[in-house]
Amino acid sequence: MRKIIIGSRGSLLALWQANHIAQRLKEEHGLESEIKIVKTRGDKILDVPLAKIGGKGLFTKELEELLLSGEIDIAVHSLKDVPVEFPDGLSLVAITKREDVRDCFVSEKYPSLEALPLGARVGTTSLRRTMQLKIIRPDLDTQSLRGNVQTRLQRLRDGEFDAIILALAGIKRLEIEGELRYAKPLEIQEMIPAMGQGALGIECRSDSEFWEILCKLNDEKTQIFCECEREFIKCLEGGCQVPIGVHANLNADHKLVLVAKIGLPDGSEVLSEMMEGEIENHLQIAQSLAQRMIARGAKELLQRAEKMAFESLK
Repeated sequence: MRKIIIGSRGSLLALWQANHIAQRLKEEHGLESEIKIVKTRGDKILDVPLAKIGGKGLFTKELEELLLSGEIDIAVHSLKDVPVEFPDGLSLVAITKREDVRDCFVSEKYPSLEALPLGARVGTTSLRRTMQLKIIRPDLDTQSLRGNVQTRLQRLRDGEFDAIILALAGIKRLEIEGELRYAKPLEIQEMIPAMGQGALGIECRSDSEFWEILCKLNDEKTQIFCECEREFIKCLEGGCQVPIGVHANLNADHKLVLVAKIGLPDGSEVLSEMMEGEIENHLQIAQSLAQRMIARGAKELLQRAEKMAFESLK
């Protein structure tokens, strides 16, 4: 079988992810691969907050165009960046086993969110994180922070921020925990992650000659949790750049528990819900929870959130 061409963004973390998949393909299936680096719109526009340029395919569109043209065979994504709808002819073939799903507080001076001084500057790319930070600490000055992990950490070290929030999965994959003076994971109860956070999604053409091999990279339990979270987002018609936290997991009784939180970016209005059920009913649980939140005004709240975020950037 010929060598597989893997499309990837060019950051150290994206390349770690692509190399991780390449290594698994070689070790588990004897398949050689080559990595092709692709710059996406989200990588090119770094001086504008994500909420202003946000939309479907911010970090995936260029990779998907190369998949459709046959220039690459698969694209490896952070699943949290992948829209819930795919172009015709493309689909997710595998979702890999999840890393730690939590967000992480990182600072050079302060050991925790609680220890930050009044009005401290906190950098984050995410309206979801901004909303939940404001719920905990309304006084914080949340500011847009774009770029790869190394760029964000350098801006923190340069004193532009008192703290920043990163995905713990990226910190662990890059093995940089020892380089951070203060790094404290934020528990899910205080900051619900993004859909698919911590998992990698492998996208390819639906008629790919590699489909059967790629399926074997899938982690069934992670797939169920991520499908549940993505179905919830789909029902709410929410994109990657609106303030929605959603997380699925198993409780001590082996029931699937889905928790969700949506709200305005300033944390002034928030809806929170939780639902549990049998794991084989994961899609129905997501749909039911979404409908419950829609009945409470979720869609209208998200429209206001999007408008508020955009107006604050004018």
